[in-house]
Amino acid sequence: MKKIVPILFCFAASLNISAQSFITVKGNQFIRNGNPYYYIGANYWYGAILGSKKYGDRDRLQRELDQMQQNGINNLRVLVGAEGGLYDYTVTPALQNPQGEYNLELLDGLDYFLSEVGKRKMNVVLYLTNNWEWSGGMSQYLEWNGYGEIPNPNTKPENTWSKFMDYVSKFHSCVPCKVALENHIKFIISRANNYTSKKYTDDSAIMAWQVANEPRIFTKDNEIAFTGWLNSVVDLIDSIDKNHLICTGSEGSAGSNEDLATYERTHSNPKIDYVTMHIWPKNWGWYKADDAAATLPGTIEKASEYIEQHIKSAKNLKKPIVIEEFGLPRENESLLPSATTINRDKLYKMFFERIVKSKKNKDFLAGVNFWGYGGEGKAVNEKGKWNAGDAFTADPPQEPQGLNTVFYSDKSTLQMIKEYNLKLK
Repeated sequence: MKKIVPILFCFAASLNISAQSFITVKGNQFIRNGNPYYYIGANYWYGAILGSKKYGDRDRLQRELDQMQQNGINNLRVLVGAEGGLYDYTVTPALQNPQGEYNLELLDGLDYFLSEVGKRKMNVVLYLTNNWEWSGGMSQYLEWNGYGEIPNPNTKPENTWSKFMDYVSKFHSCVPCKVALENHIKFIISRANNYTSKKYTDDSAIMAWQVANEPRIFTKDNEIAFTGWLNSVVDLIDSIDKNHLICTGSEGSAGSNEDLATYERTHSNPKIDYVTMHIWPKNWGWYKADDAAATLPGTIEKASEYIEQHIKSAKNLKKPIVIEEFGLPRENESLLPSATTINRDKLYKMFFERIVKSKKNKDFLAGVNFWGYGGEGKAVNEKGKWNAGDAFTADPPQEPQGLNTVFYSDKSTLQMIKEYNLKLK
């Protein structure tokens, strides 16, 4: 675990690096610039793509970073880059395709994005791959290494989610897949930024490296293979970079066969600096948009229970915890920015009040990242389908664009975020 160390300021200044500028962990708290750090941040998965001069929109990126900063949002969770980009409903352009070959324009976009984040004294959590199909991720490594075509549930009716998850579970035992991911991790973390001339390992704008978005065990029989793989990646990251925090990207019990004991076992590695949880009320059947009045109170209650259960696990592990994904559709699942966010705001308020309470009590809950900030994006096609070239929203390509997005025009939501972020200062 990254601990706070004494600082020789004159020496640090000569290196243009201050050890205190990196976010660290002390007990159950994050420390930023010498002070406890609690935050309400955002998921902004497409930030690095938006930073690309060729494929993105740097003016939009700068505006959206400014918008978030104005509302106190200084912590972003971002995808390093997609793998493959070969199928409908997946992120394109991809950072890596074929395996081990990189799109230099997108690497430059990642550099630019990090430079702009750093200018604004914001911090970013970078996840290195994905459990799910929407950015290629582990399934793409399996296809690259001879396991057959990805059974993407979005493209063919015979490709069920059960079939897809069984396919992805093979990743944890696929030696060439794991070696390829390790090579990718070494390549990214060892990179130097073309805009700041800083090595990524020396960039305090990076808060943490995250192994993957929502890595799952899938079955009890797979726990040994999963845990062995997870620990090997965590140990690898720690061996390359001693400055930054490490986390896994887990959903919590939802990614651990609905078992908190399993969650705690798989997160016992002391090099995992903090733990995470995700909460998706609609996907989990708690919330029904066509019966919002009846299901919202129960949704808030169940989400609160899920939070408290995982805070207890964090205490057992003696690690801070972050709720790094949560979201809710607009009224009647409308994709239009003009649709009301009243129910969403009520749910969000519960999360924000809990993080403020945590700061007051010096509790283990250290941050929340809503899903997600879509800024100026919008759905441009019927039913919100994303096509290559469309402006990105916070929703990945396999989901209706605008479904869980917080737009810049969502003034009530952003005002609430701003007010609660002020309480965390």
